[in-house]
Amino acid sequence: MASHSFLFLYMLVTLSLVGMAFSDLDDDFYDDVCPKALPTIKRVVEDAVRKEKRMGASLLRLHFHDCFVNGCDASILLDQTSAIDSEKTSRANNNSARGFEVIDKIKSEVDKVCGRSVVSCADILAVAARDSVVALHGPSWEVKLGRRDSTTASRTAADNNIPTPLMDLPALISNFKNHGLDEEDLVALSGGHTLGFAQCFTFRNRIYNETNINSTFARQLQANCPRSGGDSNLATLDPTAAIFDSKYFSNLVSKKGLLHSDQALVSGGKTGGFVKEYSKNLRTFSKDFAKSMIKMGDIKPLTGKQGQIRVNCRKVN
Repeated sequence: MASHSFLFLYMLVTLSLVGMAFSDLDDDFYDDVCPKALPTIKRVVEDAVRKEKRMGASLLRLHFHDCFVNGCDASILLDQTSAIDSEKTSRANNNSARGFEVIDKIKSEVDKVCGRSVVSCADILAVAARDSVVALHGPSWEVKLGRRDSTTASRTAADNNIPTPLMDLPALISNFKNHGLDEEDLVALSGGHTLGFAQCFTFRNRIYNETNINSTFARQLQANCPRSGGDSNLATLDPTAAIFDSKYFSNLVSKKGLLHSDQALVSGGKTGGFVKEYSKNLRTFSKDFAKSMIKMGDIKPLTGKQGQIRVNCRKVN
C-alpha cells in the first residue's frame, strides 16, 4: 500500500513539473515590462509586408526553420564566427532564408520603445510570423512568450532536422514526430506554403521526372525552370502567393503541388484526408494552422535563466 502511495505522489509531482514547464511561456509576458513591444513588432512587420508581400512568407519561414533546429531559440539568426557554426549556411537556408534585416529593424525599434533589451529575438521571430500571416489575410493566434535566445547554433542540426522539399510522406511524418508534431500538424503547417515562392532547383526533378503531376502545370513551370541553369528562378507555391487561403490544398488535390514534399501529403490516407478537408474549408484550415503554430512555438524553448536576451540578434552578447 505504501508503495502505491509513493507512486501516486511521484506522479502528482511529475505532472506538476510538466505543467510548470508549459506555463513558462505566457501570452502576456511583456504586458508589464514593455506593453509597447507587441504593437511595435506589428507595425514594423506590416510596413515590411506592405513594401514586399513576399516578406510575409519569409518571416513565417524563419520561425519554422528556427524551431526545427534545437527549438525556438533564435539560433537561425546567428552569423558565422569562429565559435558559431551558422545555420544560415545550411542547405535549407543558404541563399534562401531571408528577412534578417526586418528582424534587425524590429529588434532596434522594440528596444527603443522598451528603453532596454528585454524582448528576445526568439519571441520576435514568433510574433513576426503571426503578424505576417495576419497581414496577408490569415488567422491570428495568441503567441506564447518568454523565450530566451540561444548562445549556440548548429549548421549540422539544421541540415539534419529541417524538412527537405524532396522528402516522401513517411520521412515527413517521422521528421515532424521527432519534434512532437503529429500528422494534422504536418498538413496544417505545410499549408504555410499558401504563401511565398520556391527556387527552381527545389522542384526541377518533380516537373521533369515525376508522374503524379498535372502535365499542363509541369509544362508551364518548365518554361521558367530549364533542365539545367536557372537554379534560383522562382515559382509561386500556390497561385495566390501573397494571400493566406486554401488554394495550396486545392492544388494538391489537382496534382499541382510544386514540391515533391507538398504532393506527398496526398499519398497517405490520414494526411490526404486533411488535405481534402482544408481544400474545401478555409475556416477549418485557418483554425488548425493557428493551433499548430502555437504547438510548434512550444518546441524546446529556453526560459528562466537559460540562454540570454541578445542585444544584437545576429551575435551572442
